[in-house]
Amino acid sequence: MSAGASPAARLSHLSRYPSLIEVNARPWLSRLSLKAGKPLTLAEVDEATLDAFSHQGFDWVWLLGVWQIGLASRTLSRRNPAWRREFQSALPDLSEEDICGSCFAIGAYEVDEALGGKAALADFRARLAARGIRLMLDFVPNHTALDHRWVKERPDFYIEGSEEALAVAPQNYCRVETHQGARIFAHGRDPNFPGWPDTLQLNYANPALQVAQMAELASIAEQCDGLRCDMSMLLLPEVFQRSWNVTPPPFWPKALAGVRQAHPRFTFLAEAYWNLEWELQQQGFDYCYDKRLYDRLRTADGTAIRAHLAAGLDYQDRLARFLENHDEPRAAATFPWPRHQAAAIITFLAPGFRFFHQGQLDGARIHLPVHLCRGAPERPYPEILRFYERLMTVLSERAVLRDGRWSLIPPEPAWAGNPTWQDFIAYAWHAADGGHCLAIVNYSDHQAQCRLRLPFAAQAGNRFRLTDVMGGEVYDRDGSGMLDPGLYIDLGPWRYNLFAMEPVSP
Repeated sequence: MSAGASPAARLSHLSRYPSLIEVNARPWLSRLSLKAGKPLTLAEVDEATLDAFSHQGFDWVWLLGVWQIGLASRTLSRRNPAWRREFQSALPDLSEEDICGSCFAIGAYEVDEALGGKAALADFRARLAARGIRLMLDFVPNHTALDHRWVKERPDFYIEGSEEALAVAPQNYCRVETHQGARIFAHGRDPNFPGWPDTLQLNYANPALQVAQMAELASIAEQCDGLRCDMSMLLLPEVFQRSWNVTPPPFWPKALAGVRQAHPRFTFLAEAYWNLEWELQQQGFDYCYDKRLYDRLRTADGTAIRAHLAAGLDYQDRLARFLENHDEPRAAATFPWPRHQAAAIITFLAPGFRFFHQGQLDGARIHLPVHLCRGAPERPYPEILRFYERLMTVLSERAVLRDGRWSLIPPEPAWAGNPTWQDFIAYAWHAADGGHCLAIVNYSDHQAQCRLRLPFAAQAGNRFRLTDVMGGEVYDRDGSGMLDPGLYIDLGPWRYNLFAMEPVSP
């Protein structure tokens, strides 16, 4: 469905392959406020800014970091010397007020008053819905801020340590005051890294904690259309046991089902790593991060990329494909141009949930820590801006790329002894009405050639026009020849074609 469809039609139509933009709420509002010359809340975001999301074809806006940040966690962010150096690097004119604390150190699931509170969020959501766009927010299940009310009221909700644990691993434990006296609690942690010192680890082996978290989810779900669930795999029983030596009952299946009972169309996106994406999909998540594709694009391994993309669509359709997010470095700083273009074509023309990040479409290069509520200004990079403008237009306007049937095309040698066929990634997009598309990328730093046997019905005996909708190339080709020996492709380093394929009248 095109971006020009009516809002009601767009909201009622769930594209098979939707697009999302991640927007960090506090820095974004800070920039808009500077432009407006006054502080703005979510209710005061101008209509043109919201129109831009619609015109770019986004189905979702993920508003990162709307919840209240714990004051104790904010204080720690301001006093941590290592973090301070990172903040200063991203924002040279840093001030104390710029450090709002990590938006993953949540003190309460209440919309921060600086953003306008709950009413402003509701207004923002309604104005997105009027444009056919859904709102996604955060759920951070693994931990809380240092001064969440549960710390004093329900110390049994947390993983408790010992004096010995604190002495041996002070980076992973801290002493806190509760209504039941001083306790030693664990910091929230990925088991492969030191604890996050501005957080405390929740104990999912306590059934009462699971009940409380399901109540939090039910409350949050009233305010949005979907949730991105932070570090979702940490709650899996086997992962939790490995981290904390206790095995909780599964949380996600009953928690997600409970929300969907009240909101059948609700969407859950899991931040997921360690090859646990399939497991989380089976537990009820609609989509999971696809970090493996991202990592393989960074290493430029065409064979590994094709192997990953050969998985079944029951799995791939539910992967969130990205080139950057708030955790990863900026794509423009990671993928040199024109390799950036090639990586984007592979990523966003693959099946799945298309996941873009605020600033990516302009070529932003500064990675902003999530502890900051202001970012350094950056000028858009014209070449990157033009590329993404064209890509978003194509994704929005061509229904086959949003609702069509996708398949991977295995490349074959162009001639014996030429190994460069291995550098190609190629896709076919099939439409019921015959409006097919081809995405072809030479993902290497050298000239490469291959043959592609196109998997479209009714090719034999007909002629077809291939029009590159991202460029200006137009070719007429014989359908039988594209079946055997296959369409001949010769592309320079990191070059690509995105062909619309239409029959040519005799």
